[in-house]
Formats: sequence, structure tokens, C-alpha cells
Amino acid sequence: MVYPLLLRVLALCRPARPRSKEPHEWPTISVAVPVYNEEAVIRSTLESLLRLDYPEDRRQILIVSDASTDRTDAIVSEYVDRGIEFVRLAERGGKTAAENAARSALRGEIVVNTDATIRIHPEALKPLVAACCDPSVGVASGRDISVSRLEDDSNVGESGYVDYEMKLRALETRVYGIVGASGCFYAIRSELHCKPVPGALSRDFAAALTAREAGYRAVSVDEAVCYVPRTGSLHSEYRRKVRTFARGMETLLYKRALLNPFRYGVFAWMLFSHKLCRWLVPWAGALSVVSLAVLATTQQWARVILAVAAVGVALAVIGWAWPRGGSIPRICALPAFGLVGNWAVLHAWTRVLRRELNPTWEPTRRGAGDVPSGEPSPPTRC
Repeated sequence: MVYPLLLRVLALCRPARPRSKEPHEWPTISVAVPVYNEEAVIRSTLESLLRLDYPEDRRQILIVSDASTDRTDAIVSEYVDRGIEFVRLAERGGKTAAENAARSALRGEIVVNTDATIRIHPEALKPLVAACCDPSVGVASGRDISVSRLEDDSNVGESGYVDYEMKLRALETRVYGIVGASGCFYAIRSELHCKPVPGALSRDFAAALTAREAGYRAVSVDEAVCYVPRTGSLHSEYRRKVRTFARGMETLLYKRALLNPFRYGVFAWMLFSHKLCRWLVPWAGALSVVSLAVLATTQQWARVILAVAAVGVALAVIGWAWPRGGSIPRICALPAFGLVGNWAVLHAWTRVLRRELNPTWEPTRRGAGDVPSGEPSPPTRC
């Protein structure tokens, strides 16, 4: 909680930046969507992309199939006569490898990256692109809103976490800029997107770091709303987090020079605080428990804190062990989500330390029925 409080203090010392204005002429953009076996949702994804408010003559939509083995490719092919472009990779290489391979097919001055299971608000594209028209901005990230079906409370903790993350990014934007973009929906200047990213790394995280290396800021755009369906269970959320954290750690290791405060100033501090400190929390927590256990032999207050922590862990374990498909009691939901997140960090650390790189990905299956309709609620080539 210290980091957000410090950001708030710094934000008070900086004047609010003016909202990005619409350009006189909209730049050409390429909307890139890497997919793997998404036959359940790809048709609705394409329909929603075609409804986005942006001049059609300035927009390219490119679907990149990472050697899908279901009907994804056949469904995408049905939309070629409606302007959808399609690239299929002969061999599966993973999300980042698919994005790297598709760079030569992108024609836009700005590249917009999104996922097949995400639904972008129809009016979200223009604010995102307008932010990139600021000469100081290299990457613009959308605002994620976590959604689910009304009867699904199996992973309610994710909504609170996403909301916290979006508020944190808004503060970072006010102070200087975000340290990582949302993989669900972000825009990047084409000359930055053209830079290769190793297949085992996270391109959305690397995008903000690459922008900073090139002298640009990465910002969060509140008006660029996208709806992100929650994962179906804590178990699938755990697998997703392990993969995400491990790729993030590898990415930070690859871009570790950005942690130098003498060269990158406040950005280095923000990167250290937002990312590395978060990944160190489980280790700090374990050390705290050991210290409290020692103090509890003589100090009453330490015994009280340990008892409260034990109750929290018990609630978390109950939530984790709750039958799949059932609604987890709300009193257990947040502790269980915290347990999943911290345990996933520890698991990710073991992967990174053992150099278990896994560039291929199994997309998180969120279900077509979980995706909202998207109705309002709030040129350089490679």
C-alpha cells in the first residue's frame, strides 16, 4: 500500500495533463489479434472488431493463427471479403512468436494489440489512438473491466484486483507513465512494435519498457474501455498467473537496465516498486511469519497477529478447495484470490530460477457466453 500512497503524493505535485485531442486526420492503424484454437469465440470477436468506431479506410484488422488445429482458420476465412486479413503460421510458436512473425504484414502507423476473448467498447479505439498521437507517448493502454455472468461467483476476487491495477496505472500516468501495458488492449507506435521480442517474453510488458528506452512514455487511457471475462475458476486463474508472472520476470530480467535510477529516474523506481516488489511479497510474507512465530513466544501482540493470519489462511484454503463450478462464499473469495496470486508468484520464481521457458500458451478459456455485447457502460513498416 506504500507505493500507491507515494504515487498519490507525487501526483498532487504535478499538473494534470490535458486530455488527448482527436487528430485532424486519423492515422492508419493495424489491429492485430493472435489466436490459437478460438473457434468458440472468434466469430463474435470479428463481428465486434468490425463494429469499432474508426474510419474503415484507415484501419487494418489482421488475425494471426498460431497453427490452430480447430475451425478457427476456416471461420476467419469467411470474413476475408469483409476486410479481415489472415495470416496462419505453419508451426506453433506461442503468442509472442506469432506477433513477431506477423510484423511484416502490418501496415498501420500504430499497431493495436488485443485478444480473441476480449470485447472492446465500440467507442474505445479512437481515445486509445488519440493518446498515441501525443509526440511524447509511444504506448497507450486501455482500461480493463472484469466481467462475468451474474450467477458466477467462482472468481470474484479478480474483479477487485483488476480495479486496483487500473487505478494504479491511472496514478502512474499522472506521475510519469505506466510500467506495463494491458495485454488485452493496447496501442503502440509501429516503429516500436517492429523491435523483436524473444518468444518467451511478454510483449505487452516489454512494450512499455521499449517505449521508455526510446524516450517515449506509456500511458493508461481511461476512456479506452475493454471488457475482460473472468477466468472460470481459481484453478484456471492460478495457471494463468503462473504463466504471466514467469513471463513478466523473464521480461524484466531481459530489460533489467531500466532499473537503473541514475539513467531512468522515477521510471526505474516505479518499475522496481510496481513489478519487482510485488513479486517479492510472498518471500517477505514468509519471513514475516517466521519472525512473528519467534516473537509469539514472548509477545502477546505477535500471537494475536498470527491468529488473525491463521484465520485468513484458513478462509483462503476453504475458497481454494471449494468444489469447481460452485459459488465461493464471499468471505473466502478475496483471501483465496490472494493465496492463489502469492502461491503463483512462488511457482513462477521456481520456473524462472530453473530456466523453464515456455513460449507457447494455452489461451485462458473464458467461454463465449461470458463476453458482454460491448454496449456502452461508461507509416513505418517492419
